[in-house]
Amino acid sequence: MTVLDSRPDIPGDPEGRVVAPIEASTALISEAGVSMAPVHDLGAGRGPFWLDDWLRANATDVLAWRRHIHAHPELSRHEFATTEMVMSLLRSVGLKPWVLPSGTGVVCDIGSGDRCVALRADMDALPLTEATGLPYASKTDGAAHMCGHDAHTAILLGAARALAGAPELPGRVRLIFQPAEEVMPGGALDMIAAGAMEGVERIYGLHCDPRLEVGKVGLRQGALTSAADLIELRLTSPGGHTSRPHLTADLVHALGTVITSLPAVLSRRVDPRSGTVLVWGAVHAGQAANAVPQDGVLRGTLRTADHEVWTMLEPLVASSVESLLAPTGVGFSLDYRRGVPPVVSDPESHALMRAGVEAALGEDAVAGTEQSSGGEDFGWYLEHVQGAFARLGVWPGEGPMADIHRPTFTLDERSLLCGVRTLVHTALATLA
Repeated sequence: MTVLDSRPDIPGDPEGRVVAPIEASTALISEAGVSMAPVHDLGAGRGPFWLDDWLRANATDVLAWRRHIHAHPELSRHEFATTEMVMSLLRSVGLKPWVLPSGTGVVCDIGSGDRCVALRADMDALPLTEATGLPYASKTDGAAHMCGHDAHTAILLGAARALAGAPELPGRVRLIFQPAEEVMPGGALDMIAAGAMEGVERIYGLHCDPRLEVGKVGLRQGALTSAADLIELRLTSPGGHTSRPHLTADLVHALGTVITSLPAVLSRRVDPRSGTVLVWGAVHAGQAANAVPQDGVLRGTLRTADHEVWTMLEPLVASSVESLLAPTGVGFSLDYRRGVPPVVSDPESHALMRAGVEAALGEDAVAGTEQSSGGEDFGWYLEHVQGAFARLGVWPGEGPMADIHRPTFTLDERSLLCGVRTLVHTALATLA
């Protein structure tokens, strides 16, 4: 495994920022002195005894960690303070975490033995300005945890410290605190390149879902999210007067041909059950109404939930574009950028995670969830090992459902303890 040894002088924030101490006793009090009540543990009493004991004693800490991270968000591949915080909290219970060579991202094993299951959380924030008005809202201009990665990190920290206090474990649990999920190429590739998947038999992850009520976990066997590729097509023409299109190559007409025909071609060349969809997001060409432009650009996203289809899309798009543009005389260059693979939960991993959710929160906690056309770089881990991904309910059950990636996104903090219990029980079910 290519990692740096755990040591006090790990690479840090180049601006020299350090992590302020986090006191659980003050984390539930705002800067204005307003008291914020702790949350109820919806899975209390479901065991094992050591998990119940740990959450009873440390639930406030989990909230404190989440609120601290929320107030101090860091963008992709700049999660230096968050990385140092994670390292410090893991070391404080005797664990030996490693930081990736880039200086952001943490890997840590708990337990011993040949078998190993991985649990993953992402740590980066979005380049948004928060508008929640929370007492612990972002203190960083232009950065905010509007996707729930602060919660994901706090949940995995809670699971880690609870597992570290278990009397014994039937194998190893690998903690993966991943940077840079919100960009492409994402931090999952950094983790894999550093060897984080070596020896792992299965991997699991959670993502906040504001459409699910707190206490519910959305599971789906098969495809949960889609592959998301980017297409950029640049066209060139000699240009000319619109009164004489026959003396040049009509670039705008060629753009229109691709805009309307390429999605239609793909719909007839790809299995419609694959959830494949091409949508254009930007088109630019020309200025004057009476001049054929010399260049133009077309950009869009191509998504599919089928892994086999994903592998054939790039050559199919290239050949289709060439065929569509051949009669027009327009020159072109195609930049096809593969994004993330689809997240596909295999049947056995799905069953194990379902067992974990039922043990953690009860049979009624298991909810179905829809397949999404959104991308998630957890799919890169599933290129190497089997695993499952689930959606964690964070909606309080009343009021609006504040969607992720919006400046107003909020979550019910009871979900943090549900997440801790779900990850712990899923790891135990897998290693049993």
